[in-house]
Amino acid sequence: MKKITKAVIAAAGFGTRFLPQTKAMPKEMLPLVDKPIIQYVVEELVEAGIKDIIIVTGYSKRSIEDHFDAPNQDLIANLRSGGQSKLPLLEEVRAISNLANFVYIRQKGAYGNGTPLLNVAHLLADEPFIYTWSDDFILSSPNRFQQLIEAYNSYPGQILAAVRAKSDEDYDRYGFAGGRQLTDNILKVSELREKPGKTAAPSDLATVSGFLLTPEIFKYLKTAQKNRASGSELYYNDALKLMIKDAQPVYACEIKNGKYYDAGNKLEYLKTIVEFALMHDDLKDDFGKYLHSLVKQL
Repeated sequence: MKKITKAVIAAAGFGTRFLPQTKAMPKEMLPLVDKPIIQYVVEELVEAGIKDIIIVTGYSKRSIEDHFDAPNQDLIANLRSGGQSKLPLLEEVRAISNLANFVYIRQKGAYGNGTPLLNVAHLLADEPFIYTWSDDFILSSPNRFQQLIEAYNSYPGQILAAVRAKSDEDYDRYGFAGGRQLTDNILKVSELREKPGKTAAPSDLATVSGFLLTPEIFKYLKTAQKNRASGSELYYNDALKLMIKDAQPVYACEIKNGKYYDAGNKLEYLKTIVEFALMHDDLKDDFGKYLHSLVKQL
């Protein structure tokens, strides 16, 4: 079985929920304490053995490229002039550009999360790959991508990362998978429904945050593109539904020992910052005391 070494990150959205902050700064670069969201995603991919990362970007996304590029000479000189205490920071920013081989593609075509895949088809040829977003993740051990790859090794096909719904609102926010349970965390998918509401959901298993896809997806995406109504968006789920209809194997992998973080809206982003600050070695004690003092004032 071919080793999975490539990944695609969709990062072309406008981030309108965070305007005016995202007018000039991509939402993917919003910080979780001292690191942008997209870097957490990249570090997970690298930990899972990914070597080549294709980031599909759009208007005003140049800062993503700059972040994963080598530090400029002015920054290097500034950190060197700070003495020994700044040298660890210099090594840290240098290491970012060496995390992986980065390729950047500008998104072209219809709106929708299926379009980034069509934009990169020529770079992936006949290889399975990871497809993921730039503003959400599942914090788990092993990480979500390692678990997807492990699932693929046992169940070759399309592997969708999944988590259990936690609230009634989740059924109106995410897509849900139904089918036959193969193991405690692997579902053979026979049905996918987008934002179905609790009463119409085929299960409580939400497909979120990342996917392991095979090259077969591109043929079905092209069919979905031809079938879509003029002016409508192109979704990867449209291709997956066609694959299921053709009896192509699609599985949902419930990520073990994980917690899902959706930093794509203001409230969830703020919650994520608080939790990450409480996990930060340099901040957690003082920040925890500060939060405690705020709660006492309520």
